[in-house]
Amino acid sequence: MESDWIAELRGRIGPHSAVPLGIGDDAAIVELGAQSACVVTVDMLTDGVDFRLDEADPRRIGRKALAVNLSDLAAMAAQPVAGVVALALPRNGGMTLAHALYDGLLPLAERYDLAIAGGDTNSWDGPLVISITLLGKVGSHGPLRRQGARPGDRVIVTGAFGGSILGRHFDFEPRVREALFLAERYDLHAGIDVSDGLSLDLARLATESGCGAELWPQAIPIADDARRLAERLADGSTAMDHALADGEDFELILAVPPEEADRMIAEQPLPVPLTAIGQFVQEPGLWQVDAAGRKSPLLPRGFEHQMT
Repeated sequence: MESDWIAELRGRIGPHSAVPLGIGDDAAIVELGAQSACVVTVDMLTDGVDFRLDEADPRRIGRKALAVNLSDLAAMAAQPVAGVVALALPRNGGMTLAHALYDGLLPLAERYDLAIAGGDTNSWDGPLVISITLLGKVGSHGPLRRQGARPGDRVIVTGAFGGSILGRHFDFEPRVREALFLAERYDLHAGIDVSDGLSLDLARLATESGCGAELWPQAIPIADDARRLAERLADGSTAMDHALADGEDFELILAVPPEEADRMIAEQPLPVPLTAIGQFVQEPGLWQVDAAGRKSPLLPRGFEHQMT
């Protein structure tokens, strides 16, 4: 019964200083603090699109559902505060599935001191659907937006790209702490997380900023998974193709003034590498510049939901 499930969650999740009133009422009360802007994000994950329940451990699915939302807060350089979880569960085995999903997401919530303030649970004859909404707060640096990159800014990324479908799309670490640290220590003009593909998300950031971007392909950090996937598929795709277009890497793309970018690259202050892979330019569009300095158009590629 849903009431039993809610009662169990109340006992399992417990109190949190950011949530004076949590699970069990019509809505939660979340204390963000008087001096901070509230950042809100929501992501919905669906069986058959974002995962396959018949192939994946539900605990990994639950973790991913929360992690993708945390990555959105990282893109805004926002500190996670609280969240609500909505589940549409298959009627058959739904309660067992709900337990497993929470077994996956609760340790990650605890890791980032995130309060699960409530949510909703339904059952139906369709596939599993998970929708999580998170609230975050920003510090004195303000929220990091897609709008703000300027011609001359460097394109700085965390981590490496490509081949996440081999497993990293479940087990990635959202770059929350990295984003908060960088926002406090350096001058950042804009940011986005790579959910749909490095080239596609960079193009989105540039478009929102009213400029273009040049990529230096030889500088792009390619994940070992991208190489393994290209070898496994043997369809003519290269590791670089996967790095540019696979998506679900959930690394950060940042627009950083040249002097700050040089300092970031020299200092390497994070547990993951920072790499300069291009620069923003006045001319709209996405471009690639090879080692000889030759410039050519680059088609943004990645995942986009198809709707008619």
